[in-house]
Amino acid sequence: MSHKRRQYTSEVSEKQWQRLQWLLPKRTGAGRPVELDLRLVMNAIFYVLVTGCQWRNLPNDYPNPNSVYYHYRKWCRDGTWARMNRALGFLERRRLGRFARPSAGIIDSQTVKISDQGGLSGYDGNKKIKGRKRHILVDTLGNLLAAVVSAANLDDRQGAKILMTAVERQIAIRLLKIWVDQGYQGELDVWFDTHWQIALEGIMPDNGQIGFAVQPRRWVVERTFAWFGKYRRLSKDYETDPISSVGFIYLASIRTLLKRIA
Repeated sequence: MSHKRRQYTSEVSEKQWQRLQWLLPKRTGAGRPVELDLRLVMNAIFYVLVTGCQWRNLPNDYPNPNSVYYHYRKWCRDGTWARMNRALGFLERRRLGRFARPSAGIIDSQTVKISDQGGLSGYDGNKKIKGRKRHILVDTLGNLLAAVVSAANLDDRQGAKILMTAVERQIAIRLLKIWVDQGYQGELDVWFDTHWQIALEGIMPDNGQIGFAVQPRRWVVERTFAWFGKYRRLSKDYETDPISSVGFIYLASIRTLLKRIA
């Protein structure tokens, strides 16, 4: 009988871990030292993201589920996931010969159902869905720049304003243009110009268009949502706290970037 630890397809490779480990928070100062293997903790979190399983159903190959969840929530609250995503996004842009900080982006939202865990929710009259709405900003390559989660009944224009508060300042000050769909049309272009000096450009369907058609720039953000759809934990919103929902969105982006960089 072999007692070798089982390997799961959701785990990071050696090259991916070398890229990832230096982005994790370092334990400094007084207090109890971290005894867990952070690579196992990250692999456990990725396992939940990929498979969509409950925390308490993590395989025995990983640390105690309570300990794994503790680290996940702590890194949701202190902004670790957002910082890791930003750093990997910079590396990916540089790998493709782009400037690290983008000068243009695309904003869009996605309405998803929620589980029976409860928490924040609302009814989206346009999509006829009760649940939550994911608001994201991506660059022209489709890399995630910022994400927030709200009740589904929040207007897209209000969601865009909240989203901009989550954008890292060093990214926001370089943005010159953001593309949006017709749901964001109105006074929002004035607000963006006044508060951020960013030009907002609406992408409208062609006159006489019937049925689905790929629209310039908007297909990039739709593709990003499709990337996130590959992770079962994001098939609907299973989190009670929207902060945890945002954490899994950043994790999906982190894992996608890791596969390209490493």
